[in-house]
Amino acid sequence: MPDSPAPLAHGRVGVMLPLDLPIGEVLPYVRRAEELGFDQVWVVEDLGWRGGVAQAATVLASTTNLTVGIGIMPAGARNVAFAAMELATLAQLHPGRLIAGIGHGMPGWMRQVGSWPESPLTLIKEYARALRLLVAGEPGPENGRYVRCEGVVLTEIPDTVPPVILGVRGPKSQAVAGEVADGLLLAEPAAPGYITASLRHLGPAAANSPEIVVYDAAAVDDDEEAALTRVRAVLESIGEPQWAAHIDPLPFAEELRAHRAASPDARHFAQTMPADWVRALSIAGTPAQARAAIDARHAAGATSVVLAPAGPDRLAALDSLARALPHRP
Repeated sequence: MPDSPAPLAHGRVGVMLPLDLPIGEVLPYVRRAEELGFDQVWVVEDLGWRGGVAQAATVLASTTNLTVGIGIMPAGARNVAFAAMELATLAQLHPGRLIAGIGHGMPGWMRQVGSWPESPLTLIKEYARALRLLVAGEPGPENGRYVRCEGVVLTEIPDTVPPVILGVRGPKSQAVAGEVADGLLLAEPAAPGYITASLRHLGPAAANSPEIVVYDAAAVDDDEEAALTRVRAVLESIGEPQWAAHIDPLPFAEELRAHRAASPDARHFAQTMPADWVRALSIAGTPAQARAAIDARHAAGATSVVLAPAGPDRLAALDSLARALPHRP
């Protein structure tokens, strides 16, 4: 039998592979991330852009030591048995270097392709449970409401099973992650207060050292104001209702909502947001300030902090972000 999901070292720092990065810059970007000392690269699967499995396979084959995370594969988009085959193959070829993120997917996109279920919670619970069993070489569970793979067994399974974490934001979905997954992926913004609240939703599983991967917009500059300016554009949408779960645990939540209501548009909202809010909702500032923000997220329970580079020149941003990496022994 294969080993249990490989425990990932706590205190990791990763970087996101921007979904709109020109294709000719993808391999230079990930190779540079490895050279600079990042622990992880996370690939994004958004409808109409690039496939998560294909990106992950390419990054894994083009680097040596990076762990690669898929964040996220929507549960309604792929048959679970075939998704398990893809992940098991990657984990066989690149042992101990893969993390699989599963989520609901954005409701609008999933409805557009006819894959939004009546009960997203039921689907993701059935899907995550079945996926973890199949990748570990166990028979598929009893058929459920949505997931049907009873008795399916993969022949090719990895020696080290990749962790399966849920990229979900609501309390009920996070409670499901505590029941059936190896941890959580928290999309940006992931301020320490949001991390702490999400860990509470995991229930008893929070005591079992789950993987907690968090994303945040990031910019590093010797000029703090220049860094804050770069991340403001990325924060334009966070005043909208779908980001409430990220904002509600923060001490300035009500003020932020009032500020958004008083702003004529999202751009004005972000550009006039108090600097203290920008600092809380991103990893931005001087190298020392950014490092402190990373440390605060680790202290709140994050096992991996993933930086999403802000600014037009992503390769240059990558070098800047590396200045905030914790000092290594």
